[in-house]
Amino acid sequence: MIELQKFEDAHYLTVAEVAAAMRVSRMTVYRLVHAGDLPAVRFGRSYRVPERAVEEYLTAEEHAAGPFQGRMAI
Repeated sequence: MIELQKFEDAHYLTVAEVAAAMRVSRMTVYRLVHAGDLPAVRFGRSYRVPERAVEEYLTAEEHAAGPFQGRMAI
């Protein structure tokens, strides 16, 4: 039997919600999911992305990009 307590804190987002949070298009989210960069669960024809996975992805990308210098190159 599955223990439901493990899943009580799990929050899943739709592709549209992830796209809005990341400020990218839904197609970009689908590309990340299909490339394996962003884990997702498929329910029928739609995907749900764990909220924690989005946070971890953004944190990892933040560190990979390096610190923001505050100036734009012209």
